[in-house]
Amino acid sequence: MDVGKAIILGVIQGLTEFLPVSSSGHLVLGKYLLGLHEQGIVFEVFVHLGTLLAVFTVFWEDILNLIRAFFRLFTKSVQQAGVENYYANDDYFRLLLFIIIGTIPAAVVGLLFEDKISASFNEPRFASAMLIVTAFILFLTIFVKKTGKKLTMRNTFLMGVAQAFAIIPGISRSGSTISVGLYQQVAGDKAARFSFLLAIPAILGATVLKSVELVNSEISSDIFLILSAGMIASYISGFIAIESLLAIVRRGKLFYFAPYCLLLGILGLIFI
Repeated sequence: MDVGKAIILGVIQGLTEFLPVSSSGHLVLGKYLLGLHEQGIVFEVFVHLGTLLAVFTVFWEDILNLIRAFFRLFTKSVQQAGVENYYANDDYFRLLLFIIIGTIPAAVVGLLFEDKISASFNEPRFASAMLIVTAFILFLTIFVKKTGKKLTMRNTFLMGVAQAFAIIPGISRSGSTISVGLYQQVAGDKAARFSFLLAIPAILGATVLKSVELVNSEISSDIFLILSAGMIASYISGFIAIESLLAIVRRGKLFYFAPYCLLLGILGLIFI
């Protein structure tokens, strides 16, 4: 892989990680079109790190408040008042618990079906078919009634189930989680914000697990330049994608991405 291809794949990763068009599906098709049958575990770690940094950049204040909420749990005042009282009165502690609960389905699916999931990443036609499924998931948001419900234990868990389903290449993680939130009449901005925060454990977990495989890897200066180019590209494009999608969801136009996913999926099935 050269710097140019690394930048292309980095941009694809950054944009599609957060736009509701499936990063995994695009990377499967992108590798096929660029003739990269194996892009390498090292490259995957670097581009995922770039997208993770993009989330940290946009949501740094929320992340800081979540960390504070966790450590306040061990303070004397909270212990005296009780955890139930803390849960009832602290928005960020509730959000932290929702994120933990929402992460469980993807963690279970990832551990139980790791081999089957990995094998599916080498099937561009399968990814194309799943992009068509993503198109229908997005299209159905047109019929959602906008009541602006708050996040609850139930709807955040179901959004977590959607995230687990999105491990399949071609199924959009952000599209699925936000759509499920909208199906349950959660306010669009709240569903999108939770979706991005829910991505942090998923991306971080995948990055850490893949990083274990780098222990014995030797990275030359030339390869490091290529990896860095991919990471920077994924960071910049990821930042742009997050800000763009937040604006689109606020306007209730998530279904705008359905025709693109449908067309790309059909073209993939026809020409691959």
